[in-house]
Amino acid sequence: MSISDSDFIQLRDFIYNICGMYFHTTKKYFLESRLSRRMEITGTKTHLEYYQFLKSPRGSEELKYLMDEITTNETYFFRNVPQLTALETKLLPEIVETKNKMGFRKLRIWSAGSSSGEEAYTMSMMLLEKRSTLLKDWIIEIVGTDINETVISQAKEGIYNAYSVRNIPDLYKRKYIKEENGKFLLSPEVKKFVTFNKLNLYDDSKMIFMKSFDFIFCANVLIYFDTASKSKVVQHFYNNLQPYGYFFVGQSESLHGVNDKFKTVHFPGGFTYKK
Repeated sequence: MSISDSDFIQLRDFIYNICGMYFHTTKKYFLESRLSRRMEITGTKTHLEYYQFLKSPRGSEELKYLMDEITTNETYFFRNVPQLTALETKLLPEIVETKNKMGFRKLRIWSAGSSSGEEAYTMSMMLLEKRSTLLKDWIIEIVGTDINETVISQAKEGIYNAYSVRNIPDLYKRKYIKEENGKFLLSPEVKKFVTFNKLNLYDDSKMIFMKSFDFIFCANVLIYFDTASKSKVVQHFYNNLQPYGYFFVGQSESLHGVNDKFKTVHFPGGFTYKK
């Protein structure tokens, strides 16, 4: 069923107010196709009826499934190599030195919009390699968050397909991945540093508790937000980052016109942001 302009605006605004994701009119067909699947499952006959169902007492459970439908989760291990190289060779040693001087040997990393966990687990593998040298006797905490409960469950399992693991360097693959029947299983050693939780980045009451991170990664998430939503979410990231910490976005993203409190730090093949 095609969606009328008024129904599209009503449902789009409802989604926006819940999570900050903004669907431009050019995304009308995308939203329509996702809604049709949920309408079929819920037995609602019109878009207005589905909207009313979302607003009903049973709507909170349905909202979880709708969020799963409208979020895209395309990711893989070792995705942004220039970022990872800069982290390993320059930024991590710099932060370790800063925290050593403070006598505080704890490293906290946040993968926001973590999807099925590949980014968070990539960090875990890289940091494991530093356990006998740079990060000897350090506490490592990596937090992955996403609004999509289905991918959070997948992330906790730590089982991947060939597409996800195709970029993992052989050294890491040999040490931390086991292949079984065409599936690739992460070692418990990699999983132990990482926790995954559902989080709506637009939820102020939850975001204020995401404190004291040394590195925050939020790749290809801000593209879903309009400028007002981006500003709100990015301000939370700014508040939750340590004064010496770094904030990473996707290669094609920028904070230009969104937040002027960060300064850009360039490295070969990319950039990051610092307070």
